[in-house]
Amino acid sequence: MSPHPPASSRGTSERVALAVASLSSFLTPFMGASTNVALPAIARDLQLDAVQLSWIASSFLLAAATFLVPFGRLADIHGRKRVFQWGIVVYTLGSLLSALATSALTLIVARAVQGAGGAMIFGTSVAILTSVFPPARRGWALGVNVASVYLGLSLGPVVGGLITEYAGWRHLFAVNVVLGAGLACVVAARLEGEWAGARGERFDLAGSALYALALGAVMYGLSRLPAAVGGAWLGAGVLAFAAFVRLELSVASPVLDIGLFTSSRVYALSNLAALINYSATFAVGFLLSLYLQHVRHLGPPAAGLVLVAQPVLMTVVSPQAGRLSDRVEARIVASTGMALTALGLALLVPIGPATPLPYIVACLALLGVGFGLFSSPNTNAVMSSVAPRHYGTAAATLGTMRLGGQMLSMGAAMLTIALVIGPVPITAAQHPQLVVTTRLVLGLCAVLCAGGVVASLARGDVRA
Repeated sequence: MSPHPPASSRGTSERVALAVASLSSFLTPFMGASTNVALPAIARDLQLDAVQLSWIASSFLLAAATFLVPFGRLADIHGRKRVFQWGIVVYTLGSLLSALATSALTLIVARAVQGAGGAMIFGTSVAILTSVFPPARRGWALGVNVASVYLGLSLGPVVGGLITEYAGWRHLFAVNVVLGAGLACVVAARLEGEWAGARGERFDLAGSALYALALGAVMYGLSRLPAAVGGAWLGAGVLAFAAFVRLELSVASPVLDIGLFTSSRVYALSNLAALINYSATFAVGFLLSLYLQHVRHLGPPAAGLVLVAQPVLMTVVSPQAGRLSDRVEARIVASTGMALTALGLALLVPIGPATPLPYIVACLALLGVGFGLFSSPNTNAVMSSVAPRHYGTAAATLGTMRLGGQMLSMGAAMLTIALVIGPVPITAAQHPQLVVTTRLVLGLCAVLCAGGVVASLARGDVRA
């Protein structure tokens, strides 16, 4: 693309980029939310215990978090559109393999393939939008993109519940195959131009491998706690991260520029705020799906209708929050959102077998408003604090904070499940322990989110 295209061409590029980025941002959360509702059906069909079941969600997150930063750097060097296109192809392949899975292992591996494709999408879609839209309209565009994420989260529980109930859980993945194939065709036909802010720079293969090893070891270690092998993997991951940071400080073209964290307080603390916020919220949908279907005996469609309250409010609030962050400092809007999220989590802590469903819906709605106020302004702050040549890396790093937070959240849920319930199928005998697990994780998340408000406020002003 020329640096100064005509206004009409620029407008067309903006519309197409926003459309394909938003469609891709819809796909993965739609899959995740619909899969959460389908988990009891998957467990019955494949005869999974509670720990194996949690890996259906965690394998996707682990793969996505491991590959996100390397793919973001590759996109900066070789082209964001190219990596984006391949990401859709790999994600669609993973969806097909998931639909055909016949065991816990094959489904977990297929979800990991989906995660690798998701990493290629996450690391480029936001970078493409940031490349195309000027700063004065960037917050709005990112808000629309985030709203697409929440639309996927909104429709996932409802549509996923209906498909699971009347067609079977395999059709959830088949739907993603069709959507992914359609999106690949749209990108090939309509998304023009290429964006590669670091073209010609070397790719840090050694750093990428060490990063993937470190993150994979940490995430796997968290999932195996409190067993000794979990501690060993966690320790190995921390050591590998230390070696990774030392390596990145010594190479000319690092896969992750550590200087971005040390030179910009806004960048560093905005990423930290994202990590905390996702760590405090992601496991809520997973645990409440199990609670509603096991303890409250709701079917998948009814459970989906309860869970949809949160993402619907996210979808409504997020574009307006993004537009607001174009005029008001992001830390004010985002910190307000995080405080409301902490309040919503705290109100859910006393949940029990007889908690009124309208109360749960109201708490989820409050979470939706809080998260909608937080996400797009925080994304705008991160992307506006770096130079264009770092857009891919910044988007990938922010995506890693999101996925890392989600994995930490699932890790806390998995650890609590292992301690309270154990590696057994969830039956009526385990319902009291499931309630205890849900309360413990929600309480931890509420405390963590309250602490995150401090990091969000401390970031400083983007426009300073």
